[in-house]
Amino acid sequence: MSEDVYKKLATALDTLPNGFPATDTGVELKLLKMIFSPEDAELFCDLRLKFETAEQIAARTGRPLEGLDDRLKLMWEKGQIFGVDFGEVRVYKMVPWVFGIFEFQLKHMTREFAELCKEYEKTYGPQFFDSNVPLMSVVPVEKEISSNEVTLPFDQVSAIIENGQSFAVNDCICKKEHELLDEPCDRPLEVCLAIAPIPNFFDDHPLAGRPITRQEAYNILKMSEEVGLVHMTSNIEKGHYYICNCCGCCCGVLRGVKEYGGASAVNSNYYAVITEEECISCGVCADERCQVDAIEEKDDAYAVIKDKCIGCGLCVSACPSDAISLIRKKAEDIVLPPADEDDWFRRRGKMRGVDFSKYA
Repeated sequence: MSEDVYKKLATALDTLPNGFPATDTGVELKLLKMIFSPEDAELFCDLRLKFETAEQIAARTGRPLEGLDDRLKLMWEKGQIFGVDFGEVRVYKMVPWVFGIFEFQLKHMTREFAELCKEYEKTYGPQFFDSNVPLMSVVPVEKEISSNEVTLPFDQVSAIIENGQSFAVNDCICKKEHELLDEPCDRPLEVCLAIAPIPNFFDDHPLAGRPITRQEAYNILKMSEEVGLVHMTSNIEKGHYYICNCCGCCCGVLRGVKEYGGASAVNSNYYAVITEEECISCGVCADERCQVDAIEEKDDAYAVIKDKCIGCGLCVSACPSDAISLIRKKAEDIVLPPADEDDWFRRRGKMRGVDFSKYA
């Protein structure tokens, strides 16, 4: 019976637009068993992608209301679902495997869990990056965008920060995973920002990490740029609630860019160009800054491989001879992101051909 409920949970997760494909080895079920009890797995399948109170869930599903809110709160604390505590009332919703359950296991990740995730990548990665609706957008180093450019808010890291009212910082789960696998990264660990549109949201939050001020968020972004980390956020126009600062050695998305999808695995409106005559062939851009292997050495200078470039701007800010520029793509090459998370779900679900209406 318990095996059946994990298969039911896996099917539910794969029905969501983000996907959760089955494997021949059943490694995905092993992961779910490490996170969910059979009872929690069953309850997860009764939730939706929309926030609901325990009372609403009980009325919709026929579950007894007594003790339901306490169970849901505990599932939230375990990183199985997401919740918001408004003081007098709490609301909850299901979340996909990525971005969601996997990231929420930061406090619970063990070496065994990391090893299973690494094995599951072989199946999850190819299907996840075979998409024209990528999960994430690259937000370029803002000071490297030409002042002549008319930039949209989702291309400005400052606009995302200014739209927030509360901020927190977490350790990067990708770096933690690789550290557990004896593949540590030498860049800072505490770099993943969470953002909320209401004040004091992250006070006593079970998943949020360390609450910080707006200025501290800016400081983390600046530090991340200095050490060569790529700013990435959700591929939507509004409603951003995180900024990841990512390295090419650990980040699942940037490794996916290199291994599976090229630059199309993320959304980006820019690309870098090196002026050959001004390049002094120091190699800083390729060896220290580019996280996706998009710069190669030529006979007399370095050159950007445009199809691989994600337009992060890190190479521009570190070039000692000012030989690199960040160029906005032509209008016909720019793919505007979905309006919000709901629109992203609709587009991604249509692309995958899954009917997730029962969870919407």
